[in-house]
Amino acid sequence: MNPFEEQFAALQGDFPAAACSRMGAGSYTVTIPEFRLPAGWTAPAVTLRFIAPVGYPMSKPDCFWCDAGLRLASGGVPQNTGPNPMPNGPGPLLWFSWHVSSWSPNADTLRTYVNVIKK
Repeated sequence: MNPFEEQFAALQGDFPAAACSRMGAGSYTVTIPEFRLPAGWTAPAVTLRFIAPVGYPMSKPDCFWCDAGLRLASGGVPQNTGPNPMPNGPGPLLWFSWHVSSWSPNADTLRTYVNVIKK
C-alpha cells in the first residue's frame, strides 16, 4: 500500500463515505460527501473535494472545491473563492484558493489537510 492509500484508509475512519479516484500521472481526487460545516455558512454540509497531487505526500494538497451555491451566512462569497471546475471533476463548483501554510510530508496526512479545511 502506498502512503496515499494508507492515509486514505485512516481518513475513512473519520469519514466512512469518503471516496477517492486515481487521476492521470498518479494524483488522486478525494471526495467527502456530507462534510459538516461550522455555523456561519448557508448550508450545514457540503460535498468536499480536493486533489492529492502527484508526489503526495512530498507534494502537499492545495485548494479545494465544494458545492457551487455555498455562501457565507450573510449571503456573501467567501474570500479567495470563485466558480471553477475541478480537473476531471464535475462543475461548476466553488473553488477555494486556500493554501496550507506549512506541510511536513513526514508528519502531515490527509487528515491534517481536512483539519486545515475545517478551520
